[in-house]
Amino acid sequence: MKLKTKLYSIAICFVLSHQLLLADGRDSTFINPNEAIETNIENNLDSLLNLWYVENSINTEALAERINSHPDDTIDFNYPDSLFIERLSKIPSVVDLTYNQTVRNYIKVYTVKRRETVEVMLGLSDYYFPIFDDIFDYYGVPNEMKYMAIIESALNPRAYSRTRAVGLWQFMYGTARMYGLDINSYVDERRDAIKATHAAARFVSDLYDIYQDWTLVIAAYNCGPGNVNKAIRRSGGKRNYWDIYYYLPRETRGHIPAYIAAVYTMHYHAEHDLYPRAIELPIASDTLMITEELHLEQVSKVLGVSIEQLRDMNPQYSRDIIPGTGKAYALTVPLQYTADFIDLQDSIMNYNDSVYFNKDVVVSPVSRSNTFVPAPPSANMTKVYYTVQPGDNLGFISSWYNVRLSDLRYWNNVHRNIIRSGQKLIVYVPKGKADHYKKINSMSFADKQRMVGGTVTAKANTSSSATASASNGSYVYYKVRSGDTIWEIAKSYPGVTEKDIISLNNFSYNEKIHPGQQIKIKAK
Repeated sequence: MKLKTKLYSIAICFVLSHQLLLADGRDSTFINPNEAIETNIENNLDSLLNLWYVENSINTEALAERINSHPDDTIDFNYPDSLFIERLSKIPSVVDLTYNQTVRNYIKVYTVKRRETVEVMLGLSDYYFPIFDDIFDYYGVPNEMKYMAIIESALNPRAYSRTRAVGLWQFMYGTARMYGLDINSYVDERRDAIKATHAAARFVSDLYDIYQDWTLVIAAYNCGPGNVNKAIRRSGGKRNYWDIYYYLPRETRGHIPAYIAAVYTMHYHAEHDLYPRAIELPIASDTLMITEELHLEQVSKVLGVSIEQLRDMNPQYSRDIIPGTGKAYALTVPLQYTADFIDLQDSIMNYNDSVYFNKDVVVSPVSRSNTFVPAPPSANMTKVYYTVQPGDNLGFISSWYNVRLSDLRYWNNVHRNIIRSGQKLIVYVPKGKADHYKKINSMSFADKQRMVGGTVTAKANTSSSATASASNGSYVYYKVRSGDTIWEIAKSYPGVTEKDIISLNNFSYNEKIHPGQQIKIKAK
Protein backbone atom coordinates (compact mmCIF):
# COMPACT_ATOMS: atom_id res chain seq x y z
CA MET A 1 0.00 0.00 0.00
CA LYS A 2 2.86 2.38 0.86
CA LEU A 3 4.53 1.63 -2.49
CA LYS A 4 1.32 2.44 -4.39
CA THR A 5 0.98 5.70 -2.48
CA LYS A 6 4.58 6.62 -3.22
CA LEU A 7 4.26 5.89 -6.92
CA TYR A 8 1.00 7.81 -7.12
CA SER A 9 2.68 10.81 -5.46
CA ILE A 10 5.57 10.62 -7.88
CA ALA A 11 3.19 10.47 -10.82
CA ILE A 12 1.26 13.51 -9.57
CA CYS A 13 4.53 15.45 -9.19
CA PHE A 14 5.54 14.55 -12.71
CA VAL A 15 2.21 15.63 -14.14
CA LEU A 16 2.44 18.98 -12.39
CA SER A 17 6.05 19.50 -13.49
CA HIS A 18 5.12 18.91 -17.11
CA GLN A 19 2.26 21.36 -17.37
CA LEU A 20 4.07 23.31 -20.07
CA LEU A 21 4.67 20.19 -22.08
CA LEU A 22 1.03 19.17 -21.88
CA ALA A 23 -0.08 22.55 -23.13
CA ASP A 24 2.37 23.08 -26.01
CA GLY A 25 0.01 21.95 -28.74
CA ARG A 26 1.67 18.62 -29.47
CA ASP A 27 -1.65 16.92 -30.11
CA SER A 28 -2.55 19.30 -32.90
CA THR A 29 -3.80 17.67 -36.08
CA PHE A 30 -1.62 20.08 -38.03
CA ILE A 31 1.57 18.32 -36.88
CA ASN A 32 3.06 15.60 -39.02
CA PRO A 33 4.90 13.56 -36.37
CA ASN A 34 7.56 12.26 -38.75
CA GLU A 35 8.31 15.67 -40.21
CA ALA A 36 8.29 17.38 -36.81
CA ILE A 37 10.82 15.11 -35.16
CA GLU A 38 12.90 14.81 -38.32
CA THR A 39 13.16 18.60 -38.45
CA ASN A 40 14.14 18.64 -34.78
CA ILE A 41 16.85 16.04 -35.38
CA GLU A 42 18.25 17.94 -38.36
CA ASN A 43 18.21 21.24 -36.46
CA ASN A 44 20.07 19.62 -33.58
CA LEU A 45 22.65 18.15 -35.94
CA ASP A 46 23.16 21.52 -37.63
CA SER A 47 23.67 23.26 -34.28
CA LEU A 48 26.64 20.99 -33.54
CA LEU A 49 28.66 22.89 -36.14
CA ASN A 50 28.48 26.04 -33.99
CA LEU A 51 30.41 24.52 -31.09
CA TRP A 52 33.96 25.80 -30.67
CA TYR A 53 35.55 22.39 -30.30
CA VAL A 54 33.79 21.17 -33.46
CA GLU A 55 34.81 24.25 -35.45
CA ASN A 56 38.42 23.78 -34.38
CA SER A 57 38.46 20.07 -35.15
CA ILE A 58 37.03 20.13 -38.67
CA ASN A 59 36.54 22.58 -41.49
CA THR A 60 32.90 23.40 -40.80
CA GLU A 61 32.53 25.60 -43.89
CA ALA A 62 33.69 22.79 -46.17
CA LEU A 63 31.49 20.35 -44.26
CA ALA A 64 28.42 22.58 -44.68
CA GLU A 65 29.16 22.88 -48.39
CA ARG A 66 29.32 19.09 -48.75
CA ILE A 67 26.05 18.72 -46.84
CA ASN A 68 24.27 21.17 -49.14
CA SER A 69 25.75 19.68 -52.32
CA HIS A 70 24.90 16.01 -51.59
CA PRO A 71 21.58 15.03 -53.15
CA ASP A 72 19.89 12.13 -51.37
CA ASP A 73 19.85 9.95 -54.49
CA THR A 74 23.63 9.73 -54.63
CA ILE A 75 23.71 7.40 -51.59
CA ASP A 76 22.59 3.81 -52.00
CA PHE A 77 19.78 2.89 -49.60
CA ASN A 78 18.39 -0.14 -51.39
CA TYR A 79 18.57 -2.41 -48.36
CA PRO A 80 15.90 -5.06 -47.79
CA ASP A 81 13.79 -4.77 -44.67
CA SER A 82 15.00 -8.21 -43.60
CA LEU A 83 18.54 -6.81 -43.20
CA PHE A 84 17.42 -4.12 -40.75
CA ILE A 85 15.26 -6.61 -38.85
CA GLU A 86 18.18 -9.02 -38.53
CA ARG A 87 20.63 -6.35 -37.38
CA LEU A 88 18.23 -4.89 -34.83
CA SER A 89 17.57 -8.35 -33.40
CA LYS A 90 21.28 -8.73 -32.64
CA ILE A 91 21.48 -5.59 -30.50
CA PRO A 92 21.16 -6.41 -26.78
CA SER A 93 18.57 -3.99 -25.43
CA VAL A 94 15.90 -3.76 -22.75
CA VAL A 95 13.91 -1.63 -25.20
CA ASP A 96 11.89 -3.51 -27.80
CA LEU A 97 13.62 -2.52 -31.07
CA THR A 98 10.61 -2.95 -33.32
CA TYR A 99 11.16 -2.39 -37.04
CA ASN A 100 8.63 -0.70 -39.33
CA GLN A 101 8.55 1.80 -42.18
CA THR A 102 8.82 4.79 -39.85
CA VAL A 103 11.98 3.34 -38.29
CA ARG A 104 13.37 2.82 -41.80
CA ASN A 105 12.69 6.47 -42.66
CA TYR A 106 14.63 7.66 -39.63
CA ILE A 107 17.51 5.33 -40.38
CA LYS A 108 17.65 7.02 -43.77
CA VAL A 109 17.83 10.44 -42.09
CA TYR A 110 20.91 9.37 -40.17
CA THR A 111 22.69 7.28 -42.80
CA VAL A 112 21.78 9.15 -46.00
CA LYS A 113 20.48 12.67 -45.49
CA ARG A 114 22.80 13.85 -42.69
CA ARG A 115 25.83 11.62 -43.10
CA GLU A 116 28.58 14.19 -42.50
CA THR A 117 26.95 15.75 -39.46
CA VAL A 118 26.17 12.32 -38.00
CA GLU A 119 29.90 11.57 -38.21
CA VAL A 120 30.50 14.64 -36.04
CA MET A 121 27.94 13.31 -33.55
CA LEU A 122 29.67 9.91 -33.60
CA GLY A 123 32.90 11.69 -32.69
CA LEU A 124 31.19 13.45 -29.78
CA SER A 125 29.84 10.14 -28.53
CA ASP A 126 33.40 9.04 -27.75
CA TYR A 127 33.49 11.87 -25.21
CA TYR A 128 29.94 11.83 -23.80
CA PHE A 129 29.00 8.15 -23.77
CA PRO A 130 31.60 7.11 -21.16
CA ILE A 131 30.21 9.87 -18.89
CA PHE A 132 26.64 8.62 -19.43
CA ASP A 133 27.61 4.95 -18.92
CA ASP A 134 29.37 5.65 -15.62
CA ILE A 135 26.48 7.67 -14.18
CA PHE A 136 23.75 5.33 -15.44
CA ASP A 137 25.63 2.39 -13.93
CA TYR A 138 25.63 4.20 -10.57
CA TYR A 139 21.81 4.40 -10.64
CA GLY A 140 21.23 0.99 -12.20
CA VAL A 141 19.83 2.48 -15.41
CA PRO A 142 20.39 0.43 -18.60
CA ASN A 143 23.16 2.09 -20.59
CA GLU A 144 21.16 2.03 -23.83
CA MET A 145 19.13 4.87 -22.33
CA LYS A 146 22.09 7.07 -23.33
CA TYR A 147 20.79 6.99 -26.93
CA MET A 148 17.90 9.18 -25.76
CA ALA A 149 20.36 12.09 -25.77
CA ILE A 150 20.83 11.65 -29.53
CA ILE A 151 17.12 12.23 -30.17
CA GLU A 152 16.82 14.92 -27.54
CA SER A 153 19.86 17.07 -28.37
CA ALA A 154 22.23 15.34 -30.85
CA LEU A 155 24.78 15.52 -27.98
CA ASN A 156 24.75 19.31 -27.97
CA PRO A 157 24.83 20.72 -24.40
CA ARG A 158 23.51 24.05 -25.69
CA ALA A 159 20.47 22.55 -27.45
CA TYR A 160 17.34 24.67 -26.93
CA SER A 161 13.94 23.51 -28.13
CA ARG A 162 10.84 25.44 -29.18
CA THR A 163 9.23 24.36 -25.89
CA ARG A 164 12.16 25.87 -23.94
CA ALA A 165 13.72 22.53 -23.01
CA VAL A 166 17.47 22.92 -22.54
CA GLY A 167 20.68 20.90 -22.63
CA LEU A 168 21.85 17.40 -23.51
CA TRP A 169 18.78 15.89 -21.83
CA GLN A 170 16.31 18.63 -22.78
CA PHE A 171 14.98 19.35 -19.31
CA MET A 172 12.03 21.65 -18.84
CA TYR A 173 12.45 24.19 -16.05
CA GLY A 174 10.10 22.54 -13.53
CA THR A 175 11.52 19.04 -13.96
CA ALA A 176 15.09 20.34 -13.74
CA ARG A 177 14.39 22.12 -10.45
CA MET A 178 12.62 19.02 -9.10
CA TYR A 179 15.81 17.04 -9.67
CA GLY A 180 18.10 19.55 -8.01
CA LEU A 181 19.51 21.47 -10.98
CA ASP A 182 20.29 25.13 -10.35
CA ILE A 183 18.77 27.60 -12.79
CA ASN A 184 19.18 31.34 -12.28
CA SER A 185 20.33 34.40 -14.17
CA TYR A 186 23.92 33.17 -14.25
CA VAL A 187 23.79 29.38 -14.07
CA ASP A 188 21.77 26.77 -15.95
CA GLU A 189 22.88 23.32 -14.85
CA ARG A 190 20.73 21.73 -17.53
CA ARG A 191 23.76 22.44 -19.72
CA ASP A 192 26.17 20.75 -17.30
CA ALA A 193 26.87 17.31 -18.79
CA ILE A 194 27.56 15.58 -15.48
CA LYS A 195 24.90 17.17 -13.26
CA ALA A 196 22.22 16.98 -15.96
CA THR A 197 23.01 13.30 -16.59
CA HIS A 198 22.63 12.54 -12.88
CA ALA A 199 19.25 14.27 -12.97
CA ALA A 200 18.25 12.40 -16.14
CA ALA A 201 19.23 9.07 -14.59
CA ARG A 202 17.10 9.75 -11.51
CA PHE A 203 14.19 10.94 -13.64
CA VAL A 204 14.37 7.81 -15.82
CA SER A 205 14.57 5.60 -12.71
CA ASP A 206 11.45 7.23 -11.26
CA LEU A 207 9.59 6.80 -14.54
CA TYR A 208 10.50 3.12 -14.60
CA ASP A 209 9.13 2.75 -11.07
CA ILE A 210 5.80 3.93 -12.48
CA TYR A 211 5.62 2.07 -15.81
CA GLN A 212 7.96 -0.95 -15.47
CA ASP A 213 8.55 -0.68 -19.22
CA TRP A 214 11.52 1.09 -20.78
CA THR A 215 9.73 1.97 -24.03
CA LEU A 216 7.01 3.75 -22.07
CA VAL A 217 9.75 5.45 -20.05
CA ILE A 218 11.23 6.94 -23.23
CA ALA A 219 7.78 8.08 -24.35
CA ALA A 220 7.00 9.62 -20.95
CA TYR A 221 10.37 11.36 -20.88
CA ASN A 222 9.47 13.02 -24.18
CA CYS A 223 5.81 14.01 -23.72
CA GLY A 224 5.30 13.77 -19.96
CA PRO A 225 3.70 11.05 -17.82
CA GLY A 226 0.36 12.82 -18.00
CA ASN A 227 0.07 12.16 -21.73
CA VAL A 228 1.20 8.55 -21.36
CA ASN A 229 -1.29 7.93 -18.57
CA LYS A 230 -4.02 9.48 -20.72
CA ALA A 231 -3.10 7.19 -23.63
CA ILE A 232 -3.19 4.12 -21.35
CA ARG A 233 -6.68 5.04 -20.12
CA ARG A 234 -7.98 5.72 -23.63
CA SER A 235 -6.66 2.35 -24.83
CA GLY A 236 -8.58 0.53 -22.13
CA GLY A 237 -5.61 0.05 -19.81
CA LYS A 238 -3.13 -1.41 -22.29
CA ARG A 239 0.51 -0.81 -21.35
CA ASN A 240 2.36 -1.81 -24.51
CA TYR A 241 3.72 1.18 -26.42
CA TRP A 242 2.48 0.03 -29.81
CA ASP A 243 -0.99 -0.66 -28.38
CA ILE A 244 -1.28 2.96 -27.18
CA TYR A 245 0.61 4.43 -30.16
CA TYR A 246 -2.36 6.25 -31.73
CA TYR A 247 -3.49 7.63 -28.37
CA LEU A 248 -0.17 9.43 -27.79
CA PRO A 249 0.57 13.01 -28.91
CA ARG A 250 1.44 12.97 -32.61
CA GLU A 251 5.02 14.15 -32.16
CA THR A 252 5.75 11.46 -29.59
CA ARG A 253 4.64 8.77 -32.03
CA GLY A 254 7.77 9.47 -34.04
CA HIS A 255 10.01 9.62 -30.98
CA ILE A 256 10.36 5.87 -30.36
CA PRO A 257 11.01 5.06 -34.06
CA ALA A 258 13.65 7.81 -34.08
CA TYR A 259 15.20 6.31 -30.93
CA ILE A 260 15.32 2.85 -32.54
CA ALA A 261 16.93 4.36 -35.65
CA ALA A 262 19.54 6.11 -33.49
CA VAL A 263 20.38 2.85 -31.71
CA TYR A 264 20.72 1.14 -35.08
CA THR A 265 22.97 3.88 -36.47
CA MET A 266 25.29 3.90 -33.44
CA HIS A 267 25.77 0.13 -33.75
CA TYR A 268 25.96 -0.22 -37.54
CA HIS A 269 27.39 3.09 -38.74
CA ALA A 270 30.45 1.37 -40.25
CA GLU A 271 28.19 -0.80 -42.40
CA HIS A 272 26.97 2.46 -43.97
CA ASP A 273 30.51 3.85 -44.36
CA LEU A 274 29.97 6.29 -41.50
CA TYR A 275 32.92 6.84 -39.16
CA PRO A 276 33.46 9.12 -36.15
CA ARG A 277 35.20 12.39 -36.91
CA ALA A 278 38.05 13.24 -34.57
CA ILE A 279 36.75 15.98 -32.27
CA GLU A 280 39.45 17.75 -30.28
CA LEU A 281 37.58 17.86 -27.02
CA PRO A 282 40.02 18.27 -24.12
CA ILE A 283 39.24 14.88 -22.61
CA ALA A 284 42.11 15.43 -20.14
CA SER A 285 40.56 18.16 -17.97
CA ASP A 286 40.41 19.17 -14.34
CA THR A 287 37.71 20.69 -12.17
CA LEU A 288 38.40 23.53 -9.76
CA MET A 289 35.91 24.71 -7.14
CA ILE A 290 35.37 28.47 -7.24
CA THR A 291 34.11 30.27 -4.15
CA GLU A 292 34.29 33.85 -5.45
CA GLU A 293 32.83 35.68 -8.38
CA LEU A 294 34.87 34.94 -11.47
CA HIS A 295 34.46 35.88 -15.11
CA LEU A 296 35.62 33.38 -17.72
CA GLU A 297 37.44 36.19 -19.52
CA GLN A 298 39.62 36.69 -16.43
CA VAL A 299 40.75 33.08 -16.78
CA SER A 300 41.15 33.42 -20.53
CA LYS A 301 43.26 36.59 -20.40
CA VAL A 302 45.64 35.47 -17.63
CA LEU A 303 46.10 31.83 -18.68
CA GLY A 304 45.86 32.36 -22.43
CA VAL A 305 43.01 29.87 -22.86
CA SER A 306 40.53 30.55 -25.65
CA ILE A 307 37.36 32.08 -24.22
CA GLU A 308 35.35 29.96 -26.68
CA GLN A 309 36.98 26.81 -25.34
CA LEU A 310 36.21 27.80 -21.75
CA ARG A 311 32.59 28.45 -22.72
CA ASP A 312 32.24 25.04 -24.34
CA MET A 313 33.82 23.32 -21.34
CA ASN A 314 31.55 25.29 -18.96
CA PRO A 315 28.30 25.77 -20.90
CA GLN A 316 26.25 26.08 -17.70
CA TYR A 317 27.45 29.68 -17.17
CA SER A 318 25.13 31.59 -19.47
CA ARG A 319 26.74 35.00 -18.86
CA ASP A 320 30.36 33.81 -18.57
CA ILE A 321 30.17 34.54 -14.84
CA ILE A 322 30.73 32.00 -12.06
CA PRO A 323 28.72 33.37 -9.10
CA GLY A 324 30.83 31.75 -6.39
CA THR A 325 29.83 34.05 -3.53
CA GLY A 326 26.79 32.01 -2.45
CA LYS A 327 28.27 28.54 -2.81
CA ALA A 328 31.10 26.73 -4.56
CA TYR A 329 30.76 26.24 -8.32
CA ALA A 330 32.90 24.10 -10.62
CA LEU A 331 35.20 25.49 -13.29
CA THR A 332 36.49 22.96 -15.84
CA VAL A 333 39.78 23.73 -17.58
CA PRO A 334 42.13 21.72 -19.80
CA LEU A 335 44.42 19.67 -17.58
CA GLN A 336 47.59 21.47 -18.70
CA TYR A 337 46.28 24.73 -17.23
CA THR A 338 45.47 23.41 -13.75
CA ALA A 339 48.84 24.16 -12.15
CA ASP A 340 48.96 27.62 -13.74
CA PHE A 341 45.48 28.40 -12.41
CA ILE A 342 46.52 27.43 -8.87
CA ASP A 343 49.78 29.43 -9.08
CA LEU A 344 48.11 32.51 -10.60
CA GLN A 345 44.78 32.34 -8.80
CA ASP A 346 45.12 35.74 -7.13
CA SER A 347 46.16 37.35 -10.42
CA ILE A 348 43.17 35.77 -12.16
CA MET A 349 40.71 36.92 -9.52
CA ASN A 350 42.13 40.45 -9.49
CA TYR A 351 42.43 40.87 -13.26
CA ASN A 352 40.20 43.81 -14.21
CA ASP A 353 37.88 42.83 -11.35
CA SER A 354 36.57 46.41 -11.14
CA VAL A 355 35.53 46.12 -14.78
CA TYR A 356 33.78 42.74 -14.47
CA PHE A 357 32.31 43.29 -10.99
CA ASN A 358 31.28 46.27 -8.88
CA LYS A 359 33.14 45.58 -5.67
CA ASP A 360 31.22 48.20 -3.66
CA VAL A 361 27.84 46.57 -4.04
CA VAL A 362 27.73 42.98 -5.22
CA VAL A 363 24.36 41.49 -6.20
CA SER A 364 24.30 37.78 -5.52
CA PRO A 365 22.58 35.88 -8.35
CA VAL A 366 21.68 33.18 -5.85
CA SER A 367 19.92 35.30 -3.24
CA ARG A 368 19.27 38.37 -5.47
CA SER A 369 20.00 40.53 -2.43
CA ASN A 370 22.67 43.19 -1.91
CA THR A 371 25.80 42.15 -0.03
CA PHE A 372 27.91 45.11 1.06
CA VAL A 373 31.63 45.14 1.72
CA PRO A 374 32.16 44.93 5.53
CA ALA A 375 32.46 48.33 7.19
CA PRO A 376 35.62 49.36 9.08
CA PRO A 377 35.63 48.56 12.81
CA SER A 378 33.77 50.97 15.08
CA ALA A 379 35.39 53.32 17.61
CA ASN A 380 34.78 50.93 20.55
CA MET A 381 36.89 48.21 18.88
CA THR A 382 40.62 47.72 19.24
CA LYS A 383 43.16 45.78 17.22
CA VAL A 384 44.83 42.57 18.43
CA TYR A 385 47.02 40.12 16.53
CA TYR A 386 46.81 36.37 16.15
CA THR A 387 49.68 34.21 14.84
CA VAL A 388 48.40 31.35 12.70
CA GLN A 389 49.34 27.89 14.00
CA PRO A 390 49.58 24.64 11.97
CA GLY A 391 46.08 23.23 11.44
CA ASP A 392 44.28 26.54 11.97
CA ASN A 393 41.74 27.87 9.55
CA LEU A 394 39.68 31.06 9.36
CA GLY A 395 36.57 29.24 10.54
CA PHE A 396 38.23 28.26 13.82
CA ILE A 397 39.81 31.68 14.32
CA SER A 398 36.56 33.57 13.70
CA SER A 399 34.79 31.42 16.31
CA TRP A 400 37.58 31.91 18.89
CA TYR A 401 37.38 35.69 18.52
CA ASN A 402 33.60 35.77 18.04
CA VAL A 403 33.82 37.73 14.79
CA ARG A 404 32.28 37.15 11.38
CA LEU A 405 34.34 35.21 8.88
CA SER A 406 33.68 37.86 6.22
CA ASP A 407 35.04 40.56 8.57
CA LEU A 408 38.15 38.53 9.33
CA ARG A 409 38.82 38.07 5.63
CA TYR A 410 38.19 41.76 4.94
CA TRP A 411 40.48 43.01 7.70
CA ASN A 412 43.34 40.86 6.43
CA ASN A 413 42.67 41.02 2.66
CA VAL A 414 42.39 37.22 2.60
CA HIS A 415 40.99 35.52 -0.50
CA ARG A 416 39.49 32.01 -0.64
CA ASN A 417 40.19 31.45 3.10
CA ILE A 418 43.88 30.72 2.38
CA ILE A 419 46.19 31.40 5.34
CA ARG A 420 49.63 30.05 6.22
CA SER A 421 51.35 29.00 9.42
CA GLY A 422 53.20 31.91 11.07
CA GLN A 423 51.04 34.57 9.39
CA LYS A 424 49.92 37.42 11.67
CA LEU A 425 46.24 38.23 11.40
CA ILE A 426 44.56 41.45 12.53
CA VAL A 427 41.43 40.96 14.63
CA TYR A 428 39.22 43.75 15.97
CA VAL A 429 37.66 43.04 19.37
CA PRO A 430 35.75 45.11 21.95
CA LYS A 431 38.17 47.37 23.90
CA GLY A 432 36.93 46.05 27.24
CA LYS A 433 37.81 42.45 26.27
CA ALA A 434 41.16 43.05 24.62
CA ASP A 435 43.15 41.39 27.43
CA HIS A 436 40.94 38.30 27.24
CA TYR A 437 41.42 37.90 23.50
CA LYS A 438 45.19 38.56 23.66
CA LYS A 439 45.54 35.36 25.71
CA ILE A 440 44.28 33.26 22.80
CA ASN A 441 47.68 33.47 21.13
CA SER A 442 49.28 31.46 23.91
CA MET A 443 46.53 28.85 24.26
CA SER A 444 46.69 25.31 22.87
CA PHE A 445 44.31 24.24 20.13
CA ALA A 446 42.40 22.07 22.62
CA ASP A 447 41.98 25.00 25.05
CA LYS A 448 40.76 27.29 22.28
CA GLN A 449 38.19 24.72 21.18
CA ARG A 450 37.00 24.15 24.74
CA MET A 451 36.66 27.91 25.18
CA VAL A 452 33.99 28.05 22.46
CA GLY A 453 32.46 24.64 23.19
CA GLY A 454 33.85 23.09 20.02
CA THR A 455 35.03 19.55 19.37
CA VAL A 456 38.70 18.86 20.13
CA THR A 457 40.06 17.05 17.10
CA ALA A 458 42.96 16.33 14.86
CA LYS A 459 42.32 17.54 11.31
CA ALA A 460 42.54 15.31 8.27
CA ASN A 461 45.22 17.70 6.97
CA THR A 462 46.35 21.23 7.73
CA SER A 463 44.18 22.78 5.06
CA SER A 464 40.97 21.07 6.11
CA SER A 465 38.28 22.95 7.94
CA ALA A 466 37.09 19.77 9.59
CA THR A 467 36.08 19.55 13.19
CA ALA A 468 36.23 15.81 13.07
CA SER A 469 36.58 13.30 15.86
CA ALA A 470 37.28 9.61 15.69
CA SER A 471 34.36 7.60 16.94
CA ASN A 472 35.73 4.09 17.12
CA GLY A 473 38.95 4.07 15.12
CA SER A 474 37.07 3.11 11.95
CA TYR A 475 35.29 6.40 11.32
CA VAL A 476 35.72 10.11 11.85
CA TYR A 477 32.99 12.72 11.92
CA TYR A 478 33.27 15.94 9.97
CA LYS A 479 31.32 19.01 11.03
CA VAL A 480 30.19 20.87 7.92
CA ARG A 481 31.16 24.51 7.64
CA SER A 482 29.66 27.20 5.45
CA GLY A 483 30.59 26.77 1.78
CA ASP A 484 31.60 23.10 2.09
CA THR A 485 30.72 20.56 -0.58
CA ILE A 486 30.93 16.78 -0.38
CA TRP A 487 33.51 16.83 -3.16
CA GLU A 488 35.76 19.28 -1.27
CA ILE A 489 35.41 17.33 1.98
CA ALA A 490 36.41 14.08 0.24
CA LYS A 491 39.55 15.74 -1.13
CA SER A 492 40.63 16.53 2.43
CA TYR A 493 40.79 12.84 3.34
CA PRO A 494 43.34 10.73 1.42
CA GLY A 495 41.75 7.71 -0.22
CA VAL A 496 38.18 8.91 0.38
CA THR A 497 35.95 9.62 -2.62
CA GLU A 498 32.75 11.62 -2.96
CA LYS A 499 30.92 8.35 -3.66
CA ASP A 500 32.27 6.87 -0.37
CA ILE A 501 30.76 9.73 1.63
CA ILE A 502 27.44 9.61 -0.22
CA SER A 503 27.14 5.85 0.30
CA LEU A 504 28.23 5.82 3.96
CA ASN A 505 25.79 8.58 4.92
CA ASN A 506 22.89 7.29 2.78
CA PHE A 507 22.82 10.57 0.86
CA SER A 508 21.22 10.95 -2.53
CA TYR A 509 23.43 12.38 -5.22
CA ASN A 510 23.62 16.21 -5.18
CA GLU A 511 22.12 16.23 -1.66
CA LYS A 512 22.55 19.59 0.00
CA ILE A 513 24.69 19.65 3.15
CA HIS A 514 24.33 22.33 5.80
CA PRO A 515 26.67 24.07 8.27
CA GLY A 516 26.79 22.20 11.57
CA GLN A 517 25.79 18.88 10.01
CA GLN A 518 27.90 15.86 11.08
CA ILE A 519 29.16 13.67 8.23
CA LYS A 520 30.54 10.19 8.80
CA ILE A 521 33.82 9.42 7.00
CA LYS A 522 35.59 6.08 6.95
CA ALA A 523 39.16 6.29 8.18
CA LYS A 524 41.68 5.10 5.59
